[in-house]
Amino acid sequence: MAELTERAQTLLKALTERYIRDGQPVGSRVLARDAGLNLSPATIRNVIADLEELGLVRSPHTSAGRVPTVSGYRVFVDTLLSVQPLDNSMVGALKQSLDTTADTKDLVQKASNLLSDVTRLAGIVTLPQRKHSSLQRVEFLPLSEKKVLAVLVLDDKEVRNSILNTARHYSSAELQQFSNFLNAQFAGKDLDEVREKLLAELRETRETLDRMMATALEMADQVLGTAEQGSDYVLAGQTNLMGVTEFCDVGRLRQLFEAFNEKKEILGLLDQCVENEGVQIFIGEESGYQMLDECSLVTAPYTVKGKVIGVLGVIGPTRMAYERVIPIVDATARILRAALNSQD
Repeated sequence: MAELTERAQTLLKALTERYIRDGQPVGSRVLARDAGLNLSPATIRNVIADLEELGLVRSPHTSAGRVPTVSGYRVFVDTLLSVQPLDNSMVGALKQSLDTTADTKDLVQKASNLLSDVTRLAGIVTLPQRKHSSLQRVEFLPLSEKKVLAVLVLDDKEVRNSILNTARHYSSAELQQFSNFLNAQFAGKDLDEVREKLLAELRETRETLDRMMATALEMADQVLGTAEQGSDYVLAGQTNLMGVTEFCDVGRLRQLFEAFNEKKEILGLLDQCVENEGVQIFIGEESGYQMLDECSLVTAPYTVKGKVIGVLGVIGPTRMAYERVIPIVDATARILRAALNSQD
């Protein structure tokens, strides 16, 4: 920005806004009209040449018009964009769409659908990270030979079941003894704390523990490992992207949809957003993932009891209406936070 004159900033802003609106390279005549500057076409061409030299705009193919680069979008979003908060009627409509009586997973799904419906892009919301949950109790129930059903209750709200393979058959009485021991040791503690203490006891006192305690800890280790297997997200509206000009290439669209299905890389990107407050924006190749080179991701974290437990956002083309999407993402994160906190 230090190298941009006020005139260059005005023209970059006008060019980016026009390209976002129309999706067509912007020529000097259109730019002169949009910018409202009393400049000759030659002067405008000189300024655009300067912007091109700075890597902020480029000329696609042989077109006489220009389009913003990723760097151009970044300057636009960070310094030239005027984002207005949503009006009260819009905020009210968003609140109505998130029913606070729904359970956590339903609320996350509703938030993802809401983002998609309002922006007409893809809405994405990570499920709350379980590491911030506390363990209420664990129960073990016998199934068939050498299989045990482990029931994990978190925060009195979420129940997770998993099937454990055991070295031998255990009776109901033995499993109840395991449950009683673990609940006495760990009930009410944060999952992170439970995990650390569990591993420490297994490592340091394995030799001195009696067989019952050792087996109970090993089974708890298995079930907690299952409960903490990575994050997940709910995605809605990915078909909206099929109508976007940037994704008319079938190969590019297929690559993006495969990334949605595989989840690993997108989750890696979303995990980066957990550590940041407020709205965060990745534009094109800034994400570090090739399949998102033509995409922008606008995210915001959501919290429960002051702790960030997830991230929500919108995925769309780099040519998205940032001034509209940013306040929608920000408001939805705040509303989801309020809905989740009202349940506690």
